[in-house]
Amino acid sequence: MLRGVRGATTVADNSSDEIRMKVAEMLQAIVSENQIDIQDIGAVIFSSTPDLNCAFPAIGARDIGWSQVPLFGTQEIDNPQGVPSCVRVLILWNTDKDQAQIRHVYLHQAAVLRPDLAK
Repeated sequence: MLRGVRGATTVADNSSDEIRMKVAEMLQAIVSENQIDIQDIGAVIFSSTPDLNCAFPAIGARDIGWSQVPLFGTQEIDNPQGVPSCVRVLILWNTDKDQAQIRHVYLHQAAVLRPDLAK
């Protein structure tokens, strides 16, 4: 069964190191919360707000060893009510878990996107 796992994080500044670090942190939290085996990931889609242009979010995944996982990035619309400096992710995961068992992860200022799910 294919399930979607969502997550989002924000970065403190538009730098390659910060984007890489926060994306890696978010992905590691998602993997930990859901006990994901990387071999079971079908693909990952990242989006980032237009103010983040120093690095592709996918590099944070490569930094933690996701070298065989198909990764794709896109840009969010420039919405005045949106969360600035935000990277979102959708992980397409092959799992037997039902949708209610999936744990989505929203970190830092991105917690406002889904306060019902943020810790």
